[in-house]
Amino acid sequence: MAVRIRLARHGTKKKPFYRIVVADSEASRNGRFIEVVGTYSPRDKAKRVELKRERIEYWMKNGALPTETVGQLIKQTPAS
Repeated sequence: MAVRIRLARHGTKKKPFYRIVVADSEASRNGRFIEVVGTYSPRDKAKRVELKRERIEYWMKNGALPTETVGQLIKQTPAS
């Protein structure tokens, strides 16, 4: 069992909204997750990203791996 930090899609058709979640790698995309650690809204002009950095760092220290997309979001978002 590997733990991943990844996106879970929500919102309506053609209007996506994503939650950044910590989940087992074998769970489905929108299925069971362990914790919500942020949000990502690509439809806003500013492409709003909100992260709980301390929780992301905690999970990464305990072996969770971010997906490629989430890794880019973490790098691009300045620390608050």
